[in-house]
This record gives sequence, structure tokens and C-alpha cells, in this order.
Amino acid sequence: MQTQEPQLSVEFFPPKTAEGVEKLRVVRQQLYALKPEFCSVTYGAGGSTQEGTFASVREILSEGAQAASHISCIGATRSSMRQTLETLRHMGVTRLVALRGDLPSGYGVGGEFQFAKDLVTFIRSETGDHFHIEVAAYPEVHPQAKSPAADLKAFANKVQAGANSAITQYFFNADAYFRFMDEVGQLGIQVPVVPGIMPITSSTQLMRFSEACGAEIPRWIRLRLQSFGDDVASIRAFGLDVVTDLCDQLRLFGAPALHFYSMNQSAPTLEICRRLGLV
Repeated sequence: MQTQEPQLSVEFFPPKTAEGVEKLRVVRQQLYALKPEFCSVTYGAGGSTQEGTFASVREILSEGAQAASHISCIGATRSSMRQTLETLRHMGVTRLVALRGDLPSGYGVGGEFQFAKDLVTFIRSETGDHFHIEVAAYPEVHPQAKSPAADLKAFANKVQAGANSAITQYFFNADAYFRFMDEVGQLGIQVPVVPGIMPITSSTQLMRFSEACGAEIPRWIRLRLQSFGDDVASIRAFGLDVVTDLCDQLRLFGAPALHFYSMNQSAPTLEICRRLGLV
């Protein structure tokens, strides 16, 4: 087990309004108190938020923080991806979160990349070692995977293609992560796999997100959240207890870092880290 404190990183999504942009600027300044290793910015289906993603990345870099741009390949051509990578290089980005991604609603299957491993291979062939490449990992199995074994193979393929490290989908059952790490180790994969952490602030939002991405909400958590009804204060207090305990388990296990899905809020992540003694 590791005894040193884990590194921290934080994820944001590109705001859609001028008010959201201003709010995120304040949130970022508050979260910089955690001294995150990097701040990542999500990338909409089919590159639908590319302009907003790149604008947020530029601001993070200008604020003196390390920025990681998400980049997805479904629907992209080699030519368009080459241009995207060149743009990011000129911006000063050295870290990417490379994902397959989803097509926007109404699109058919298209583009010249089928899987995330194809994107990782392309990035390496075009840019060498310029970028530190993060990929996604799914301790509870990707919702579209044919089997757990197939999902594990897909993860191994991304690492073999040149990924430096991975960030997991969020989860609330630490055993899922522990088992995934055992299986990864048995394959000889040694890249860091960082747990993705989702603070609980809204019951309905969490249920909706989890249904869409295949993240399992344990029955006892689901029932407790339902019992609170519209009592936001109780939901948030309970969520802080649950997620802090999860982070404690992961830290004791020796997780190399914690990656917080901030949802463009600072208070939940700051409070969890305060309870963990990390701020």
C-alpha cells in the first residue's frame, strides 16, 4: 500500500452561457487551492462543444494551471483530427483525454475511427510523445461491452496503442475498482489507473447520469437518496459522507490519484478534500 497522498485532478465541462463562463472562472480559482495536477475539459458528442472546450482550456492554461483537453474520435476524419491535434499543440496543450465518444443525436455511424485505441494510435503516429494520453477505464464494465473480458481487452488495447494512464468512470463500490486493478495487473498492465470521483449533490441528476453511462448506484445508496425526497441539505450531507468514505478506501488501497467530476461546482469537491485532509 502507498502512504503518500494521492495527486488530485478536476474535470469541468464547457459552459453554454456567458454567465456560466464567469461562474466557472470563480469555481476554478477556488479549486486551484487543491493544487490539481491538471484540469480537464469535456468534449461534446461529435465535437459539438469544441469551441467551448478549447476556450476553457485556453483560460486554464492562461491561469497557470495544466490543462487536459478531452478529444473524441467518433464521426471524425483523419484530416479533421490532424487539424485538431495541431490546434491543441499550438495552444500549449500537452495532455489529452482520448475517448471514442458518442455521436450527436440524429447522426449515423461515421468517421474514420471506430475505437479509442484507433485514436490513441493516430495521436502517437502524428505527434510522437508530445502528449500525455489519458484513456477511459470501466471498473463496472462499459455499458456497450459484449462481456467483461471483452471490455478488459479493449482497455488493454488502448494501453498497448500508447496510452500513458487512465481515468475510470465514476463508481460507488470500491470493490469494483479493486477487482479491476487485480485483473489489469494480471495482464501485465502497469499504467496508473485513476479513480473517477462523482460528488453527490442531486439525487435526480445522479440517477439520470448513472442510467446514461452505466454506473451502478448500490441499492442502499439509491434507497437512502430516495428517502430524502426534495431535502437537498440531507442529500448533500449524505453524499459527502458516502463519497469521502469511498475516497478513504481508495487512498488506503493505494490509488495513485483522485479525479473529481466537479460538475462546474467547487464546494462539494473542496469539502470532500478537506475531510480527507488534502486541503
